Amino acid sequence: MAGDAARDIERLKSIHAVAVGGDFPRAAQLAEAALEDGLEHPFLLNMAASAREEAGELESALRLLQRAVELAPQDLGSRNALGLCLRRLDRPADAVEHLKWVAQAAPEHAFAHASLGDVLQMLGALSEADACYVAALARDPQHPIALAGRASVASLRGDANSAQRHGIAALEAMPGLPDAVLAVAAAELANQDYEAAALRLRALIEDSRVGPLDRARALGVLGDVLDASLQPHLAFVAYHECNTILREAYAPKFANGRTAGIFARQLLKYFEAADPLRWQQRSVTAASSGQHVFLIGFPRSGTTLLEVILEGHPDVVTLEERELFRESALHYMSDLSDLDNLAHASDEDLDRYRAAYWAAARSCGVNPEGKVFIDKYPLNILKLPLIAKLFPRAKILLARRDPRDVVLSCFRRRFQMSPPMYELLTLETGAAYYDLVMRLEQALLRLLVLHPHVVSHESLLDNFDGEMRAICEYVGIQWTAKMGEFAERAKRRPSATPSTAQLTAGLSRRGLGQWRRYAAELAPVLSTLQPWVTEFGYG
Repeated sequence: MAGDAARDIERLKSIHAVAVGGDFPRAAQLAEAALEDGLEHPFLLNMAASAREEAGELESALRLLQRAVELAPQDLGSRNALGLCLRRLDRPADAVEHLKWVAQAAPEHAFAHASLGDVLQMLGALSEADACYVAALARDPQHPIALAGRASVASLRGDANSAQRHGIAALEAMPGLPDAVLAVAAAELANQDYEAAALRLRALIEDSRVGPLDRARALGVLGDVLDASLQPHLAFVAYHECNTILREAYAPKFANGRTAGIFARQLLKYFEAADPLRWQQRSVTAASSGQHVFLIGFPRSGTTLLEVILEGHPDVVTLEERELFRESALHYMSDLSDLDNLAHASDEDLDRYRAAYWAAARSCGVNPEGKVFIDKYPLNILKLPLIAKLFPRAKILLARRDPRDVVLSCFRRRFQMSPPMYELLTLETGAAYYDLVMRLEQALLRLLVLHPHVVSHESLLDNFDGEMRAICEYVGIQWTAKMGEFAERAKRRPSATPSTAQLTAGLSRRGLGQWRRYAAELAPVLSTLQPWVTEFGYG
């Protein structure tokens, strides 16, 4: 505290009384003034941060809340506020540690479990998130955030009836709650009640209280509704508006410096000039823990379908889109000069990073011993050099799909944002990134000793049994009918991707050739994609 301690305590009490009286804007003003005068206290920092969040100044609010937690690590309000602020900043991995602490420190409070559930859902951990919502509702059966959370989980798992039931209950408790509106609209879409879904979504989009990211999500679902009701041109407008908001929101984080596109271009230039002799030397001692398979492919190429099918085998364990190469990528791929070190690395050098990979897998709950371990991470395409050096005996399943459908689908879907996903927010940058990644993939397949098994998404849908038997033979397992029962497994998956809800409906050809309905909108990028359309045999 600054100045006279007794006077400062009285000032704190008076500001607290204003807040308790319900005049939060005035309390926030007084808190800001006190902070300017040098009076620093977690309560003041929290009040000021709340006002800055309301004004959309999230980064500024974050700094205040971080200072509040630094001053009082055990303060429940400050920890909870910091976790929620990080959530609003789309930093769920940073938020989760704080909200786990809150849930453990105050297990009697419904809000603590509901807030933790929300960030776990953002991270794709559906089962853990749903358990948190259930815990919140056990303490408060009408808690709107928990009800909306259960609705969202049900929607992601393709359970339209549960999504609608929980979502309507949430809206009765808190009208206009974005997560609930989106879940109910998704259920109405699934039940082909397009008019009701569109009206609900447009009301949310026009609500002045709604933040930009929630407005973007609503526009994305509206695009799906318009697409399903055979209005592709209007759907494209909705997708475009959604992605424009996202591009603006994430530009400070992903549009500057070494973007995903720049990184891919640098890798391509390096490997096009690389000496094959340096890269084709294979380890004679590297061993995998059981059979090791990498499942890769550009996003929306069918990797999730393959993973869910394969995990139905009793001898298979899978892990979906978890970064296991973090240590080795930081050491060998942070800079182009690092790649020279990777090319020359000895087995002794590489053993450390093999161990780090398996330690990361086990930390995710995977026990690969005696199993076929399938590491599904689509853009591990870029890490093929690491795979070739660290795990030269591993097998590679390479998913392939019509490039036009891939780029359109990437443009239409909402991913957890990252540098590569940022590139997919326009057709032009998405097509350019696809072209770069494919050129890099082809350069690496020529350079490295990999022998991948290419899986055509379209062929898999046309000849499911035949294609899956060939895949199983390559992987080293026997095809079983149980593997084909993936739709029911998808409903119980502990994690989610944009494909999860679609998989609960079983095999479907609906997504094939979707690009034709958007041919006019795709026209500016078709020339970029055409070489790959021809190369991969799509016309």
